[in-house]
Amino acid sequence: MGHLPDICLTPHRTKIICTVGPASQSPDVLFSLIKGGMAAARLNFAHGTFQQHKKTISAIRAAAKKAGRPAIIFADLPGPKIRVGHLKDEPIVLEKGGTLFLTTENVPGTRFKIPVSYDRLSDSVEKGNSIFLNDGFIELKVAKIERNEIECIVITGGTLLSGKGLNIPGRTVYLENPTKRDRQIMDFALEAGIDTFGISFVENAKNIEHAKDFAKSRGKSIYAIAKIERSVAVSNIENILDSSDAIMIARGDLGVEVPIEDVPSIQKEIIHKAVRKSCPVITATQMLLSMTENHRPTRAEANDVANAIQDGSDAVMLSEETAIGKYPLESLEVMARIATSFEMKRETISWAKTLKERINSELIKGHVTIADMISMNVAEAVQTLSAPFILTPTKTGMTPRRISRLKPEGWILALTKEKRVRNFLFLSYGVYPLLIKTFHTDWREEVLELLKRRNLAAKGDSIIITEGKFTGDSGGTDSMAILKL
Repeated sequence: MGHLPDICLTPHRTKIICTVGPASQSPDVLFSLIKGGMAAARLNFAHGTFQQHKKTISAIRAAAKKAGRPAIIFADLPGPKIRVGHLKDEPIVLEKGGTLFLTTENVPGTRFKIPVSYDRLSDSVEKGNSIFLNDGFIELKVAKIERNEIECIVITGGTLLSGKGLNIPGRTVYLENPTKRDRQIMDFALEAGIDTFGISFVENAKNIEHAKDFAKSRGKSIYAIAKIERSVAVSNIENILDSSDAIMIARGDLGVEVPIEDVPSIQKEIIHKAVRKSCPVITATQMLLSMTENHRPTRAEANDVANAIQDGSDAVMLSEETAIGKYPLESLEVMARIATSFEMKRETISWAKTLKERINSELIKGHVTIADMISMNVAEAVQTLSAPFILTPTKTGMTPRRISRLKPEGWILALTKEKRVRNFLFLSYGVYPLLIKTFHTDWREEVLELLKRRNLAAKGDSIIITEGKFTGDSGGTDSMAILKL
């Protein structure tokens, strides 16, 4: 099999994604983020030039090499989002009761007239409609509609910066997805060796299929993360889950598109449906937002992170906190401590067990596959024997994800020959993937020797092993074994 890569486990099994931006793109900060437990770096292509992103990608990979961990990067596409254009003097302050004109012309923005990046704005609104800016913090009411301009009354004022989003809840937006700009970004990212993409403002499975088809036309295969941001996506969630490789609950725009009081229940229901299908799920947006300016989060934010983990999230994400915030490293450290604390108590808190019990119950009632049954037995064996590790050879990553959804206390060491499968598995809860060359030698002994050499396993420990024993290959898992060291 050859030399195995080292194993660098974190105290927490929940994966943490950090958005890389001006506050975190220096080599030293990137190195510290990776060493501190960042599982994946998110690049937000709504901001920055290709040249800037190229430099950031190189910096992430160099920092990962120095830290001794793989560089997991995903490109977040802007999607068909309407954005405020360039403001001449920013920030601008919009006063309640004032008049504001939204124009599709490319003019410098002021507090009286703001350009927007959507030529068909007049076709998407009617008099009396509400328009929201900056994640819903600013509300406008449409008073008059012209061909290239809309007159609005400011209902709720606030501070506005260039590039902030514009939402028109309940109205049709006439934009393709992926957009022309998205496809340009995909070309750049694919050339840079990135194969994982966040598809923004997904409405149905076709949006995911179109992105994958575009990559295929370039001779590439991608992983698509469907970002759930629109109310129609909530209605189509089952089909979206079937077409996606992972989903992200992006609560900023979702909280504008649906009543804010519905967001918590929608989040819980979507996470459960994703977990049921072994689809990795990321909870994102404003998790520790106050840490953009403060070195400590609010108590409510700490609870939000813990609740997302308890709901079944594979990963939690930092946005402004690490991209433009004053305390990027502290934000990561706080999120890691919250995850570690909650995971240590998961099995001792009665209400935290309901996820596993509900999944088990639904699997038994439905069509249970051999792989499903093995994953359930693995989770039970880990709990009963306090097994620290599960060794899982895999071709596609599906077996580790099936086990991961049940949130076992042991780490899942997923062994694969595919680099792209290894990379994507870093987004799954409790999975530490290892890239290997072949399964033809005694790979079990080599992995166990590595664990003992790193003092990660000791004499008397039980190790769970899953295999495609009867099919004779590393895919098609059909058996489970327990090895006592």
